[in-house]
Amino acid sequence: MFANIPTWTTERVELLKQHFEAGLSCRDIAAQIGVSRNAVIGKLTRLGLTRGPTNVEQRLQASTKERGAKSVPRAQYRMLQVVYENGTPVIDAPIASEQTCSLLELSEERCRWPISTPGEEGFCFCGNTPLKGLPYCAGHTRLAYKPGSRQRMARA
Repeated sequence: MFANIPTWTTERVELLKQHFEAGLSCRDIAAQIGVSRNAVIGKLTRLGLTRGPTNVEQRLQASTKERGAKSVPRAQYRMLQVVYENGTPVIDAPIASEQTCSLLELSEERCRWPISTPGEEGFCFCGNTPLKGLPYCAGHTRLAYKPGSRQRMARA
């Protein structure tokens, strides 16, 4: 019934390459050669012929650029503004946890920075007065939120 004729003869492959180099679309190449568009796409893939990034790759690159162009999230930026000015600490005093507290005593009015290791004998929390809207006191906020730390991690 059907003749056993190969789809990709040497002549068709040469035509495919010529049309591809000429910049014809896969649909146009398929019409010229007499095969389906999918056959053309498959053969181009097997031959390793590509025209650059696909639409999916272009969208991924664009979304990555958009994410990279965005600045540090606003909440983190506000936190950093409270503690740093032009990259230098506003408050450069040593950290002294004078009002340590247990987990049961911990509240929004107390610094939540853990002191020691959970489960150890002297484990507690800093307990100093936190900065407005932040979970830590000024000293521990300096340790927790460092300017540019997110960008450095992304580059590493």
